[in-house]
Amino acid sequence: MISRTWSRKSIASSVAVAVLTVYSMVALASPGQKAPSGELSVSGQVTVNGQAAISGATVLSDSVVATGANSSATISIGKLGRVELFPNSSIKLSFGNANISGALEAGRVQIATLAGVSSIVTTKDGAAVADASQAASFMVDTECGNTIVASQAGLVELRAAGKTTPLAAGSSESAGQAAPGTRCTRLTRAETFGRLSGGALAALLLAAGGAIAGAIWAASRNNEFNFGGNPIVISPSR
Repeated sequence: MISRTWSRKSIASSVAVAVLTVYSMVALASPGQKAPSGELSVSGQVTVNGQAAISGATVLSDSVVATGANSSATISIGKLGRVELFPNSSIKLSFGNANISGALEAGRVQIATLAGVSSIVTTKDGAAVADASQAASFMVDTECGNTIVASQAGLVELRAAGKTTPLAAGSSESAGQAAPGTRCTRLTRAETFGRLSGGALAALLLAAGGAIAGAIWAASRNNEFNFGGNPIVISPSR
């Protein structure tokens, strides 16, 4: 009798363990909340993780996007915002459900985010950070060897050398040392970043407005872009 009782208990325990194991496997296999992805639009020569990329490709988080001379790339990230990469630029781009981050290795990048989304771009000199409390748009430029951050909208600040500097819309700040012979050492400070004065500043603000509008449009479309044909998914390098 005792042996039968122990036998039944062993069987019951085994069944319970098996059911729990299967349940856990099903839970882990459930898709849950879909991770955000970027929709790529290119002009000229653009690579993602070292592979040539075309418009319509899907870019996953932690991918490295690079542009050649006279080339550019735009990554629209659903309800988060949009990233624009200028010629001769390279960035490792990461994003989650409410944030965009980039490690800018070379060149220039423009970030536009919606309210509720935080963003940060890091360089060798520091970091440009946009608060999530409101929509933001800012540009980070490393073409001169130093780091220049220009804010067009939102709450943006430059963090460098243990100091945090808030940037009002239409203003710029720099960190690090510009390389000799670059435009940053040839021009005055007011002219350094795309000549942020007069008509050029107005054009920059207009472009920023377009970037934010584009991000809002992308959010309203829920990242459902149709470029024709089957989408190409480019996985991040590890």
